[in-house]
Amino acid sequence: MTHIGFLACETTLPGSGRRREDAYEHDLTITALEPALAARGMDFAVIDWEAPLDAFDGVDLVLLGTAWNYQDRAQSFLERLETLESRGITVCNPSDMVRWNMRKTYLRELAQRGVPTIPTRWLDCADASDIRLAMDEFGTARLVVKLQVGAGALGQQLLERGTLPNDWSVDRPVMLQPYLPSIEDEGELSFIFVGGEFSHGLRKLPASGDYRIQSLYGGRELTHTPSQAELEAALNVLHAIPFAPPLYARIDVLKGTDGELKVMEVELIEPYLYPEQGPRLGEMLADAIAERVPAR
Repeated sequence: MTHIGFLACETTLPGSGRRREDAYEHDLTITALEPALAARGMDFAVIDWEAPLDAFDGVDLVLLGTAWNYQDRAQSFLERLETLESRGITVCNPSDMVRWNMRKTYLRELAQRGVPTIPTRWLDCADASDIRLAMDEFGTARLVVKLQVGAGALGQQLLERGTLPNDWSVDRPVMLQPYLPSIEDEGELSFIFVGGEFSHGLRKLPASGDYRIQSLYGGRELTHTPSQAELEAALNVLHAIPFAPPLYARIDVLKGTDGELKVMEVELIEPYLYPEQGPRLGEMLADAIAERVPAR
């Protein structure tokens, strides 16, 4: 029997005393995936990515799943994936793709490949003077500061010119982007792909008075059927990734002030794939996994 592992972490595993408020998304993913794999004769187990290596004995393929604390131990996470690969386990998505996707400077590479992106300043650290210079450059009074290595909007800040403290600073690599008001008016669009094929789309909207669309901050999701132009824009992003088609990908875009869709994120590591809006997701993933399991 083929054995599939699903990587989780201490904050998503059921029964953990430190379980995140949004860990129900882990449960929904398992509910969608496990029966689809079982129907294809594949065994399935959830494994903490930091578990002893013998927990992976006999596993043929691992999904990165809900390893949602990876950014706190990024190098250790990469080393674990590389170790699993060295043991003959197929890792989805693979460690070289994860390494590329882990630091948001991949967006700069996509821009060089012609993908529309949000104007960005990349800094190893930043202070209030850097923020004001970026506001002047972008012609905006509001600026979003994101960590170059981060997930789920953790560490993200929205700064305004009139309320920016003179002593503001951050000593980690960051990216500075103009705030796009379409996040409040129209929300962020996400496109889910499995094995390079479109699965489903959704529109993510922030709670009133916020701009973050994650469920942790009160964000909500609606099913979205993309137009042909929207789907083509998402496919163009997917095809610009300098790797073979990933097992799974989530392309997040936002409308710019010029009306063009700008890529926000290309999520290739441990994105939530929203099975509620994609009833075929489990079956598509199971079929794509079956194609990637190494022959014995």
